[in-house]
Amino acid sequence: MFGRKKKNAAPSYLDLISPLSGKIIPLEEVEDEAFSSKAMGEGFAVLPDLGKVTAPFDGNIAHIMEKSKHAILIEHTSGAQVLIHVGMNTVALKGEGFKAHVRSGDKVKKGQLLLEFDMETISRAGYSILTPVVVPAGQECIRSVEPVEGEAILRIHYLSE
Repeated sequence: MFGRKKKNAAPSYLDLISPLSGKIIPLEEVEDEAFSSKAMGEGFAVLPDLGKVTAPFDGNIAHIMEKSKHAILIEHTSGAQVLIHVGMNTVALKGEGFKAHVRSGDKVKKGQLLLEFDMETISRAGYSILTPVVVPAGQECIRSVEPVEGEAILRIHYLSE
């Protein structure tokens, strides 16, 4: 009314917690250039100390690599998506050492177990367990991504209606 814009009470950002426990590594230090050059998008990597991936926020599983189980795409209600890619070139393991606890389309809660992986199996096969967590580039609903300190690692600013 009277030309004022309606205020949206909900924040127009999403704080992303790490989906794995372990050491946080800058994305630039990932050995795969698709990640380190940020061609895939902004984010970070984790050198895991435990073979478990949990949901970094409430959302839906937009996609899980059914055969290899090495990568999961989770989507927030804003439409913002985050890719969790366990290890480097681990698609070659064809699912060996991986156990999915969710399927594409499942609703998940922050902290819910999504995936387990055997770090020894991956390492013994000659693959790195370094796990990129990336906000894929080209998402129209995302305004910006910035690192933050505290429990959250990244803040995703998205367009709100």
